[in-house]
Amino acid sequence: MNLVDQVEAKEMKKEVADVHIGDTVKVHMRIVEGEKERIQIIEGVVIKMRGGGARKTLTVRKISFGIGVERIFPFHSPRVEKIEIVKRAKIRQAKLYYLRELRGKAARLKELKPVRPTSKAKKTPKRGKKAKAAKAASAAKASS
Repeated sequence: MNLVDQVEAKEMKKEVADVHIGDTVKVHMRIVEGEKERIQIIEGVVIKMRGGGARKTLTVRKISFGIGVERIFPFHSPRVEKIEIVKRAKIRQAKLYYLRELRGKAARLKELKPVRPTSKAKKTPKRGKKAKAAKAASAAKASS
């Protein structure tokens, strides 16, 4: 490992969100105004990611009062408090520059469904003979 990689490794955050292009994210940014410090949340779609290591950046696009605004955030910046993923989208491009020309509903991305847990919960019958038998068995376990 060369000297540049060693310096970069010290500057990188230990825990970062697993962000992909097309995700809708909330970036919690620390803003300093005079002597006061506050957290500002910017929510938008990740249209571009570039760089690697400590130089990794993501570009977030949001519509503010009818005008498209893009902001570039350094991934490992101390000013970026945290990155929260709101929803994920199915995309087929590495850069989503085509969203700049689209307006309104046309600019929506197809949302990915959340991953279901692999183990299935066993359904218990609610009516009928099987339900009565199951209820009696659970009552017997509880009494003993």
